[in-house]
Amino acid sequence: MFLNHFEVIPFDALRYMVAEANYGGRVTDPNDRRCINMILEDYYHPGMLKPSHKLVESGKYFVPPEGDLPSYHDFIRNEMPLNDLTEVFGLHDNAEISYQKQESENMIGTVLSIQSRMATAAGGMTTDDIVLLKSKTLLESLPEQLLLSDGKKE
Repeated sequence: MFLNHFEVIPFDALRYMVAEANYGGRVTDPNDRRCINMILEDYYHPGMLKPSHKLVESGKYFVPPEGDLPSYHDFIRNEMPLNDLTEVFGLHDNAEISYQKQESENMIGTVLSIQSRMATAAGGMTTDDIVLLKSKTLLESLPEQLLLSDGKKE
């Protein structure tokens, strides 16, 4: 392999091979190639070889210890956060707050859009009762939670 010919890992050459030679035929825009090179600088450097090297400032994402494929699966399943943190994308924590606020507004808007505008005369149900009934019906129709091979629910 390419790396076997060097005593020290040539990170600059690796970045060039991936960003320019490998993708050079497909990524023709100079700014896109520059972007790929900048992203690879975060991952193709000697620090990545240090045990538990932090990939983000909080340290919640870090390089796993060397091991076999099942150990990497365990690492991802047990050590990595279930939901991506905003810092992974270079965003401030407030981005998560904005996203959650937008999702809440969308959900409330959907609930309001399916509400009937008047209480039914025959049943005497209020709009809140109708939404509650539809919600209960929807929850009852959902399948049971799946058990993963390690016994955890998903």
